[in-house]
Amino acid sequence: MKKILLSAVFSLLFVSNGYAFETAAKNAILMDFDTGTYIYTKNHQEPMAPASMSKLMTVYIIFDRLKKGLLSLDDEFTVSENAWRKGGAASGGSTMFLKIGENVKIDDLLRGIVVQSGNDACIVAAENIAGSEEDFASLMNETARKIGLKNSIFANSTGLPDENQRMSAEDLAILARTIIKEYPEYYHIFQEKEFIHNGIKQGNRNPLLYSMTGADGLKTGHTEEAGFCLTGSALRGGRRLIEVVGGLSSNKERSEESERLMSYGFREFANYKVLSKGTVIEKAKVWYGTDQTVDMVVSDDVLLTLQKNQIKDYRFKVIYNEPLIAPIKKGSTVGVVELIAPSGDVKTVQLVAAKDVARIGLLKKIIENAKYYIRGSK
Repeated sequence: MKKILLSAVFSLLFVSNGYAFETAAKNAILMDFDTGTYIYTKNHQEPMAPASMSKLMTVYIIFDRLKKGLLSLDDEFTVSENAWRKGGAASGGSTMFLKIGENVKIDDLLRGIVVQSGNDACIVAAENIAGSEEDFASLMNETARKIGLKNSIFANSTGLPDENQRMSAEDLAILARTIIKEYPEYYHIFQEKEFIHNGIKQGNRNPLLYSMTGADGLKTGHTEEAGFCLTGSALRGGRRLIEVVGGLSSNKERSEESERLMSYGFREFANYKVLSKGTVIEKAKVWYGTDQTVDMVVSDDVLLTLQKNQIKDYRFKVIYNEPLIAPIKKGSTVGVVELIAPSGDVKTVQLVAAKDVARIGLLKKIIENAKYYIRGSK
């Protein structure tokens, strides 16, 4: 096994924390969308009451069925008395003001959930998709496991208070990132600032849409247990950040803290392409090949989220078995390069062969073995 240290060859931007960011939020996370890097965390894996941020899972399930062709935006769902009593005007909570027996298009229902945070809209979707809200909650839990949410459990489609309804800030950030990645054709709904249904106009409760350049999502929440919370996203200069804040004491504090955290991420951090796909990292020796060496190249672009201004050196370590043994297929993994931060964190990137190297015939192989024996015996 050959290990080559290349710290003198490559120099990368890296920054340790310039100052410790603090937030009044009880739970928080700030994530870079492209790299998935966690820029800031605070109790981010702790299950918490997610309030209406739970509706993001309801929306995800609707989006998934739309994309698979199981539903269309013009399909209509019928409003039950149960949906009206639990989430409609009679409930006193956030509502789309749906009427019993009304047939509502999914296109409108989505805006009722996202823009108006309608509990009735969520229950209507749950009942029409799964037959009951209880069965829909089971679907939500199944979906959560499927997309890798490790600290989430659902008891309803709305986020109305229930001791069994829990999500972590990390899971909410992962869910938001998944929605934006997988369903860009529907994501624009999250940035709509108002929606009118049954003659009633309601505004989007997301404060970032009104105060921060580039903000375009996602969902607020509030209950007595959860406090004021927000899952937000913003895009600036082609770079997107996702944040979750929870457990804040007021709407004003939610607005201020969410903007502070998002601004911190854009101001203090940036993304750097530190390696490009196809960059030759090493020429590896090849035994029994028609070529004596093969270029080891980076398999994909390597993008890192790094803090600005304080520059440190990353170390690069190339690891592979020397020599490589022919035949070698172009694009096959032949080694790895480790990117080692000053903190000790390691990111591993595959190295692949830049070309095919065929295996030599038996006679040439015998000659090669003889050469090695002669060289090795001197």
